Amino acid sequence: MERRHSLSSEPTTTKEKKKSSSELVSVKLIEWEDYEQEVARLWSLSSALKEAREKKEALEGKLHSLNQVEAESLDRLNVLEEIRERVDARKKMMESLSDQLQGAGEKAKKEEERLGAEVRSLLVAGTALSVANKKMEESNRVLAGESGFLRLRNLQKMLRLRQQFMISQVSLLYSVKMSPGPSQDQELESLPSTSKSGNSAGSKLVNPGSLTILGLHLTMLPFTKMSFFSNKKEVQRSATALGYVAHAVSLVSSYLKVPIRYPVRLGGSHSYIIDPAPSIEPISSSVESSKSTTQSTVKPVEFPLFLDGQDTTRAAYAVFLLNKDLEQLLNYIGVKSLGPRHVLANLKELVRTVQSAEFLES
Repeated sequence: MERRHSLSSEPTTTKEKKKSSSELVSVKLIEWEDYEQEVARLWSLSSALKEAREKKEALEGKLHSLNQVEAESLDRLNVLEEIRERVDARKKMMESLSDQLQGAGEKAKKEEERLGAEVRSLLVAGTALSVANKKMEESNRVLAGESGFLRLRNLQKMLRLRQQFMISQVSLLYSVKMSPGPSQDQELESLPSTSKSGNSAGSKLVNPGSLTILGLHLTMLPFTKMSFFSNKKEVQRSATALGYVAHAVSLVSSYLKVPIRYPVRLGGSHSYIIDPAPSIEPISSSVESSKSTTQSTVKPVEFPLFLDGQDTTRAAYAVFLLNKDLEQLLNYIGVKSLGPRHVLANLKELVRTVQSAEFLES
């Protein structure tokens, strides 16, 4: 019965299959004798199909897992690619940092060498400074002792006393005194013809005609108003007085050890004063003097301290330079000049200041 039932059921199933796959499989007629074999074959085919389906499902599962693994692998490959790119970027950055560090190391090495040289120089300078400090301390101890600063001050005082004595001899040799009566001679504080109008409006008239050197008055009137009818004796007296003043200035400068700016060539009443670097030589009728001014090298020029056959402008300029020497000596001892043309007054002030007690303390 079971066999029949199965047989009955199987044709129905086969019929259904045939019906369902009628479009695909053509109907096959089987003999009854071959039915069992066909059923066995179909059964084996169904079991094989089932196994194939199971294998297919297993393969699909494996394929799905492989797909997942492949997807994960792709993701990991992408991540690894990104990581590799980052690593490459970091590598490049590290290489640049390494180059920078190498450059900084070289700079640091050079700076270290420079600082080492400076430190060595500072050490040498410090050693020299310490030696100088020791010498200075020793010098201070020597100066603080009895044979130091006090001895120097005593020597300076002795030198000042000697200078006072020598210049007092000069004052006795060329004494500048006040004349007993008023004089009509006058000195001007500035050079003649300083104003364009011709008069000496900017000059202050004083009366140093009362001052004499060895009894001789020094007046500037012959220098400014020299003519054919001028008093020759008055001109000679002024030239002699200027010679005395020039000699006195030369002696005082040698005793004070002060080289005067405008040296003097002594000749009594025919003395000269030298301008070592004249800017513009005064007007002269000599052709040789006009040629000398055109030369590239400026030579010293001598100006006469007298009027005998000389240009009045050159003589007046010589007196101006002589008074500049007096002004230099007065400034050396800390005294201001009395005026640009107060020759005898400046000489008297110079001698008086050197012989005073303040000169010993200076």
